[in-house]
Amino acid sequence: MSETLNTQQIIIYFVYLIASFFFILGLKKLGSPKTARRGNQYAMIGMLLAIVMTLLNEEILEYTYIIAGLIIGGAIGMLVAKKVQMTSMPEMVALFNGFGGGSSTFVAYSEYMRDTGVGSVPPTTDITISIVLSVLIGTVTFFGSLVAFAKLQGILRGAPITFKGQQALNALGLIAVVVLGAMLTGDYTQEQYLVAIIAISTLLGVLAVIPIGGADMPVVISLLNSYSGLAAAATGFVLSNNVLIISGALVGASGIILTKIMCKAMNRSLANVLFAAVGTDDSTGTSTRGDRSRVTEYTPEDAAMVFDSASSILIVPGYGLAVAQAQHIVHELATLLQDRNIKVRYAIHPVAGRMPGHMNVLLAEANVPYDLLLEMDEINEEFQNTDLALVLGANDVVNPSARTDKSSPLYGMPILNVDMARSVMIVKRSLSPGFAGVDNPLFYDDKTMMLFGDAKEMITAVVKELKES
Repeated sequence: MSETLNTQQIIIYFVYLIASFFFILGLKKLGSPKTARRGNQYAMIGMLLAIVMTLLNEEILEYTYIIAGLIIGGAIGMLVAKKVQMTSMPEMVALFNGFGGGSSTFVAYSEYMRDTGVGSVPPTTDITISIVLSVLIGTVTFFGSLVAFAKLQGILRGAPITFKGQQALNALGLIAVVVLGAMLTGDYTQEQYLVAIIAISTLLGVLAVIPIGGADMPVVISLLNSYSGLAAAATGFVLSNNVLIISGALVGASGIILTKIMCKAMNRSLANVLFAAVGTDDSTGTSTRGDRSRVTEYTPEDAAMVFDSASSILIVPGYGLAVAQAQHIVHELATLLQDRNIKVRYAIHPVAGRMPGHMNVLLAEANVPYDLLLEMDEINEEFQNTDLALVLGANDVVNPSARTDKSSPLYGMPILNVDMARSVMIVKRSLSPGFAGVDNPLFYDDKTMMLFGDAKEMITAVVKELKES
C-alpha cells in the first residue's frame, strides 16, 4: 500500500511539474499580442492538469460539493465570457482578482478551523504565518478589488477619496495585523485573533484603493493581480500544494513586473501612485474647463476631406474609444483608408485605457492586424513624419505639458509625440481634462482639429462621407 501511495505521489508531482511548465510557457506567450491567444491556451492546459491531479488527493472523501462548484463556477464563467463587453474588461479583471484573493482567505480560514478541531495537531509556526499572510493579502485583495470595480463602474467616483490621517490609519492597521499574527502564533486556539485580522484587512483593502485616481487604474489592477498571486502562493504553503505555490508565485512576480512597467510608463514611483492621490473624476465630458471658442472645430465632412488628402495616418486610441465601443468602426475606417493606399498604423501608450493592454484587447477584438499595433517606443519617432495623428478619446498620454510644465502632475511622464505630427485631429466629447485633472494645450494648437462628440458616432459619420466621396 505504501509503495502504491509513493508511486501515486510521484505521478502527481510529475504532472504538477508539467503544469508549471505550461504556466511559464503561457506567461511567455502572453508577452506579445500575436501569441497571447496561444499563451492563454497553454495556461488553461496547465490549470486543467493541476486541477485533475489535485482532485486525485486521497484525503478527498466526498466529491458532491466539488462537482457542484465546478458546474456552477463553469456556468458563471461561460456566461461572463459571452455577455461581458470588451469595454468592460477592466471591471471583470478587477472582480476576478478579488475572487482569487477571497478564495485564498476562505481556504486559509477553513484550514485553520480544521487544525483547531478535536484531536487535531496544531500546525508549525511557518504554517501559522502562512495562514496569517494568506488571510491578510487575500482579504485586502478582495475588498480592494471591489473598490476598484466600483470606481471603474461609476458606483464610486473615480477621483481620489482621502481624509486626514488616512495613511497613519493604514500604518496602524498593518502594525495591528503583525501583533495579532504574533499572538496567534503563540496561542493557535484563539480564533478571535484571526477574525480580527480579517476585519482589519477588510478596512486596509478599502483604504488602499479609495485614494487612487482614475488615471492610475492600470497600475491598481496590475498590483491587485499580483496580490491575488501572492495570496495563492501563501495558501499553497498552508495546503502544502506545490503547484499552487508555483502558480501563485508566477502571478505575483509577473504582476509586480507589470506594475513596475506601468509606473515607468508614467514616470512615477509606486509609492506616488498609491499615496499621492493624483487624478480627478473620470467624467465623460461634463466639465466646462477649456474655452471652446479657442479651438478649431471640424465637422465629419471636413474630417473626411482631411483623411482623403493624407498619405500617412497614426491612430491613437484612448479610453474614449472604449467608452464609445468604437473599435469596430475605427477598424472599418482604417481599412477604407488603406484601400486608398493611405498608410495607417496604431500608436499604443502603455497606460492608455484602464488596465494594462486595454487598447490592444479592444483592437484585437475588432480584428485589427497585430502588426499594425505599435507600442510607444516603436512608433514615437514616426509622428514627425506623419501627415495626420487621429486621437480617439486619449488625453493625458498625448498632453505636451508632460514635457514642459514642471508644475503639472504629468511632468516627466513619457507621452506619444502626437503634437509633432503635421496635423492633429482629436475626437472628444468636450474639452474636459483627463484623469490627471489638467488641461491639454494640444487642444488649442493651430494645427489641431477638434471633432466634438461620441467617438463611434463621429467616426461612423466620417466613414459615411468617405464612402460617398
